[in-house]
Amino acid sequence: MAAPRVSIALLCYRDAAYIRDALDAALAQTVPCQIVVSNDCGDDGTFDIARGHLAGYDGPHTVTVRQTPRNLGVAGHVNDVLPLLDGDIVVMMAGDDIAFPHRVQTLLQVFEAEPGTMVVGSQVEGMDADSRPAGGGTRAHPARFGMDYFVRAGRLVSLLGASLAFRREVFDRFGPLLGPIEDNALSLRGALLGEGRFIDTPLLRYRRHAGSVSAGVFARDEPREVAFRRRYERTTRFYRGTADDLAHCLAQASDLPPTTRAAAEDVVRMYRIEADAREAILDRPRRDWLAPIWRGLCQPGLRRKSAERALKLLLPRKWFGATR
Repeated sequence: MAAPRVSIALLCYRDAAYIRDALDAALAQTVPCQIVVSNDCGDDGTFDIARGHLAGYDGPHTVTVRQTPRNLGVAGHVNDVLPLLDGDIVVMMAGDDIAFPHRVQTLLQVFEAEPGTMVVGSQVEGMDADSRPAGGGTRAHPARFGMDYFVRAGRLVSLLGASLAFRREVFDRFGPLLGPIEDNALSLRGALLGEGRFIDTPLLRYRRHAGSVSAGVFARDEPREVAFRRRYERTTRFYRGTADDLAHCLAQASDLPPTTRAAAEDVVRMYRIEADAREAILDRPRRDWLAPIWRGLCQPGLRRKSAERALKLLLPRKWFGATR
């Protein structure tokens, strides 16, 4: 069988300081690819830099540079770009990271050897804004996992979006992603349709800096009280959006193995309970914590976390970051 065509979705926003290195890394891939460079209507010149850097390119890859008409956000940008791709395998890249030259080839070998694998992620090497080594890698996952892994995890986990690759069926079968982020939804969709894989070897250098998506999610540079609120508000949206996306996929997938369906339904319930619990902790009287805590105690995957949360009923809110 002929090797599947590979498409790289290189997504960028305000990455003027980093985009040249990201582009050179994409062009250095040892497998010919379709490369679509897409800027989410950034205002720092990233699009013009990318277009100028690639002008006159005449190599083995097919390269397109485009820009959204308005800022769409992470998941909206993914939804806008993926229909433009032709490859059977989609490899995600970010405008502030640097992929190793063998990254696409390594990912492709996994997909070719294992037809049941639908989504793959990898370990990364951390670097800072100046490309110096910084921090460790990403969270490790089992080498192989299915939907039951997300139940056992008991929290919002996923392959790192910057390291993701997946069969295009993961997107095409269910349509646009719901919710604000892509990595959780795509990881769960892959596990719903088959198996996920994690390569515990770095395939890219992952940049951590003040303008990155992860820095915004975790509000690392904010005062403790502000960071707690922003982190809880954002993760509440992530839990709800991811649950909505998975429920949407379940409604369209009538041919799932019963064990996979049951695990996915558990994940939907878990994420909705967790969203309700976080919202209650932020803004509601303590008596309103009781309902989501009780639901969590009855829900596989959330029992331990809900028991720990019940103990917070006895503690001053300021001890765990809340102020109300």
